[in-house]
Amino acid sequence: MLSQLRPAIVMIALFTLLLGVAYPFAITGVAQLAFPAQADGSLIRNAQGQVLGSALIGQPFAEARYLHPRPSAAGDGYDASASSGSNLGPLNTDLADRIKTDAGAIRADTGATVIPADAVTTSASGLDPHISPAYARLQAARVAQARGVDVSAVQQVIDGHTEGALLGFIGQPRVNVLLTNRALDARFPPAT
Repeated sequence: MLSQLRPAIVMIALFTLLLGVAYPFAITGVAQLAFPAQADGSLIRNAQGQVLGSALIGQPFAEARYLHPRPSAAGDGYDASASSGSNLGPLNTDLADRIKTDAGAIRADTGATVIPADAVTTSASGLDPHISPAYARLQAARVAQARGVDVSAVQQVIDGHTEGALLGFIGQPRVNVLLTNRALDARFPPAT
């Protein structure tokens, strides 16, 4: 029996070292060399080097001078440790009430009669960093007024940060909220 047990233990140890240690280190090394920013989480830093967030994870913005993200169902909102959708079905009254409340607030804020779906619905992860160009344009007047600039200037920043479909046909055009808000701060610095 020992003669059969020894090769099994050796193989477990060998494959654990090979696939559990060497392979992950090799892939991590290749990722760090080829795509260092992405391998580190696409972190966005300020001029002092402090991490402000990730371009891949949505963050809450509530001030009028910023684009607001889509709603989040992740924990208390944008909690990466509780990433998930709300799991509320389309006939659930809690979901209908929340959407009605959110839509009413957006109508009161913008005067819009048509509201993009992503303005009132959460993403599957609850952490989507993007909004639709339509939702970004809907917020442009509020952002411009809060910053004391012309709406067309804010729209220019939004247009400059609108990403097209991947490879021209995968997905929809989108606007990264954090990156666009950073660009707005750079172009129209907040009064200090």
